[in-house]
Amino acid sequence: MAEATAERLELADLLESLTPAQWATRSLCSRWSVRDVAAHVVSYERLGVTDLARLGARGLGSPDRMNALALAALADASPAELVRLLREHARPTGLTAGFGGGIGLTDTLVHHQDVRRPLGLPRVVPPERLRFALGFTLTAPTVRGAWHARGVRLVATDVDWSHGRGPEARGPGEAVLMALAGRAGVAADLTGPGADRLRTRLD
Repeated sequence: MAEATAERLELADLLESLTPAQWATRSLCSRWSVRDVAAHVVSYERLGVTDLARLGARGLGSPDRMNALALAALADASPAELVRLLREHARPTGLTAGFGGGIGLTDTLVHHQDVRRPLGLPRVVPPERLRFALGFTLTAPTVRGAWHARGVRLVATDVDWSHGRGPEARGPGEAVLMALAGRAGVAADLTGPGADRLRTRLD
């Protein structure tokens, strides 16, 4: 939970520093701008159990539809308002507090990189957060990390982590994480015969 809170505050710091043009930049999330990603990170924080049930019913149980509805509720929020909400809800609550904050940590870490990568703003992800998110992403049902990595052995070269069988794909743990999250273009940062398979699959 502490790491999730720190990750969110660091994302808030980044967002607060961006220009209007950067807020409008397309993120690594399909069809989402940087602003959309910021809104998504906070969109579930104000929802209680009843609100979540209603959202699930309106979205017919589809995560994509639910995300779209949650984003629509924040359509009029300014960048400054989104940053304020992110700071206000830095400590995950509700759905994102699941697994001791593991959902909030992993979701925010991946979306943090969804913003940074297109903007050319790399960072060093704290290794303890990275190791947790790598393992968590494998089994997170909405991410399907194990499915994206099928038939490939992934090896993080900067943290003690590996997974899978098959031709090897090696690289920084952050790139491995984003490949597990299904992000297009990220496998270019990996090397080895398994990287070619991932590039074909994800891109």
